Amino acid sequence: MANAQAGWYDDGTGQKRWWNGENWTDDIQPPPPAEPGIGGMISRAQADAVAGAQPRPAPTGMSYVVLQVVLKEKFFGSGSNNLVELEGVINRQAALGYRLHTISTASSGSTGFGGGDRIQATLVFERLV
Repeated sequence: MANAQAGWYDDGTGQKRWWNGENWTDDIQPPPPAEPGIGGMISRAQADAVAGAQPRPAPTGMSYVVLQVVLKEKFFGSGSNNLVELEGVINRQAALGYRLHTISTASSGSTGFGGGDRIQATLVFERLV
């Protein structure tokens, strides 16, 4: 099995937790304070979308990791590179020793300004033993 390198990873709670290469430690980095107003709301939504797609090891004793990827909404036409983005998420998690077990997608049904759509992909990864 390819072990995840030591480092700060999102532990699934919105915090970054130190992974020592074998186990989670009690060392955490709390999220930065929220910005006020609409700019803060937009920043938090973007940060949540990015955090959900970050590669991370499974918690101690677990074999699965669930990542959620909010794919880009293309305001006009097609060509949003969503498949390239999904490929990147899958390859980064595979580099930590996981294989894709299940993937599902959901569409928001929005039409954007020029026919775009927002899609959320939920990916379940299984640790290789």
